Amino acid sequence: QVQLVESGGGLVRPGGSLRLSCSVSGIDFPRNALGWYRQGPGQTRDLVGTIASGLGTYYSDFVSGRFTISRDNFKNTVDLQMNSLKPEDTAVYYCKALSYPDSWGPGTQVTVSS
Repeated sequence: QVQLVESGGGLVRPGGSLRLSCSVSGIDFPRNALGWYRQGPGQTRDLVGTIASGLGTYYSDFVSGRFTISRDNFKNTVDLQMNSLKPEDTAVYYCKALSYPDSWGPGTQVTVSS
């Protein structure tokens, strides 16, 4: 059974940074591509970016070089470093094992506000 637990969210001022982490269990972690998604108030759940088993990354256009996804195949964690945060980045952030479309963690709330 896939389990995903996100952490690291919180309240940050515009221009600030946060680092989110996701602990993953129940899968062959090193062999799986992983992704981060987000869902803002009244919005759809959108892809932030992905990281392949071979460490290649993809980011949605709105990231604009501000976010970085990394993974630790020994700790079975995937992180999302977010810099230059904007109010529109306010959302619940979720990680996901891309081969398991129905498995979601509880998410972690990120609020960007002055």
